[in-house]
Amino acid sequence: MVTIVGTREQFVQPQTFLRATMQLKSPRPELSFCFTPQGDCDQYCALIPGLPEDLAKICLALVPRTHFPVMGGVSKRWMSFLESKELIAVRKEVQKLDECVYVLTADAQAKGSHWEVLGCQGQKNTPLPPMPGPTKAGFGVVVLDGKLIVIAGYAADHGKEFVSDEVYQYDCFLNRWTALSKMNVARCDFACAEVNGVIYVAGGFGPSGDSLSSVEVYDPEQNKWTLIEGLRRPRWGCFGCSFEGKMYVMGGRSSFTIGNSRYIDVYDTNSNAWGEFRNGCVMVTAHAVLGEKLFCIEWKNQRSLAIFEPADNSWKKVPVPLTGSSSTRFSLGIHDGKLLLFSLEEEPGYQTLMYDPAAPTGSEWCTSNLRPSGRCLCTVTIKA
Repeated sequence: MVTIVGTREQFVQPQTFLRATMQLKSPRPELSFCFTPQGDCDQYCALIPGLPEDLAKICLALVPRTHFPVMGGVSKRWMSFLESKELIAVRKEVQKLDECVYVLTADAQAKGSHWEVLGCQGQKNTPLPPMPGPTKAGFGVVVLDGKLIVIAGYAADHGKEFVSDEVYQYDCFLNRWTALSKMNVARCDFACAEVNGVIYVAGGFGPSGDSLSSVEVYDPEQNKWTLIEGLRRPRWGCFGCSFEGKMYVMGGRSSFTIGNSRYIDVYDTNSNAWGEFRNGCVMVTAHAVLGEKLFCIEWKNQRSLAIFEPADNSWKKVPVPLTGSSSTRFSLGIHDGKLLLFSLEEEPGYQTLMYDPAAPTGSEWCTSNLRPSGRCLCTVTIKA
């Protein structure tokens, strides 16, 4: 918890000090406040010499995030703070969090794909640096501690096809990708979700094409994957979400059912046990969590939203209007407390549909200027 004393105007003043500090090519030894050998100075010196630690962290958090990649090169202390989840906590405390929509977009002529961040304040879409490794399908995407995590998937690289166990993390502050610890089981077409600060992955297809029931959890503090109790049945083509400390696995198929499964597997992280109930959607083509509700689009009815209420495990349907888009296929995203429907089809004059569940009856639907540069393959929203 950061205690803030003073006015907003007072907080802005240290930014001038920061800019001056960053312009110094190298601090002279006689001005250093550090009394340890120069090689160890980064570890023990103050974050900003002469300022209390809490105030120094506020100063760094107030700097526009576009400067963070450069700031990371100032010192190891600065880099460590910029990489930490504490930075998000401080930015939240001083009301500097930004919400950005990240989209995996198909390149022209289907020659590949790239991640980009949508221009949410009248700005142009900005491409991210290329993600390491070959292009994949059937991967999982999770947001953890303000970072984008891309998990496993199916890849074809120079004629070689394989199921991956690789995991990559994109840091939106430092604008870079890094590799995380590999999974215990390579898989694709699986369910995944963040629950209570860790990532759960369940089911999918394995390297030999076999359906999986195995489940593993990723602890970011240890950068380690651990196998836990598996699903009651193998399951693939499914998706995951979380509510109130529980992971929900929905959709997809199981070798024990004919067609798509209506069973919803629920993992309770408090009791470390799986339960189930039979009340799920089938053949879900897109999904997103907004607030405490799950929004889905089913293959059999693309012009309708299926909304899941976890409090009583109930569903309701909301028709999708033709306003803005005549598309019958959508990818779902979230921005500013509203649901975005990105068309998966090229349409002249296309506009992104937007659904506001908090709006008065009859006013829930409108259009948004947010749209990817190409066909939308996947979206995540990061508030950091």
